[in-house]
Amino acid sequence: MDTIGFLAAPEATPEAQRLLDEDLAELGFVMNVSRLWAYQPDTMQGLFELIGRANATDRLSLRQRGILVVACASAAGDSYCALSWGGKLAGVSDAETAAGVIAGTDDRLTAAERVMAGWARKVARTPNATTAEDVQQLRDAGFTDSQVFTMTVFVALRLAFATVNDALGARPDRALHDTTPPAVREAITFGRPVDGSSGG
Repeated sequence: MDTIGFLAAPEATPEAQRLLDEDLAELGFVMNVSRLWAYQPDTMQGLFELIGRANATDRLSLRQRGILVVACASAAGDSYCALSWGGKLAGVSDAETAAGVIAGTDDRLTAAERVMAGWARKVARTPNATTAEDVQQLRDAGFTDSQVFTMTVFVALRLAFATVNDALGARPDRALHDTTPPAVREAITFGRPVDGSSGG
């Protein structure tokens, strides 16, 4: 039986094929998450449209979004998004900066970015334990309340996506792994192993 993660491969549909074709056109390979979300391609598209709408007002930069995703992914133990977005963050900064965010050191970030990364980790780990003081730290770093809301929604929606992938056993793609800077790969010591490697 053909499988993706822990599930049987979904039935082929025009909508699912569109999802796979988009990966091939953009990346040159089909991501395991796309194969998984072929069960509900419209839901995946809607989720990413929602993420885009959440960022429409404050327009977080790609670097800021990379920091948020990598920080929350590593805090949640999600190797897939840490690998994917670690590579993106390395592309707009450098591999050492991305690896540092994965490891939680943040030494190469600005002061404001360090506060933002810390917030993303708190949202990912224990959102019910955040405090007004945490939010004030973001304000003191120069962020508006609107930006704080945007960052929080962005992280929460990314976590929703990652939760489905992780719970259903989607492994990071070998092609993604092989094209990600070594420093980023080596910093990821958590989560599901790369597709084709040993482990569960």
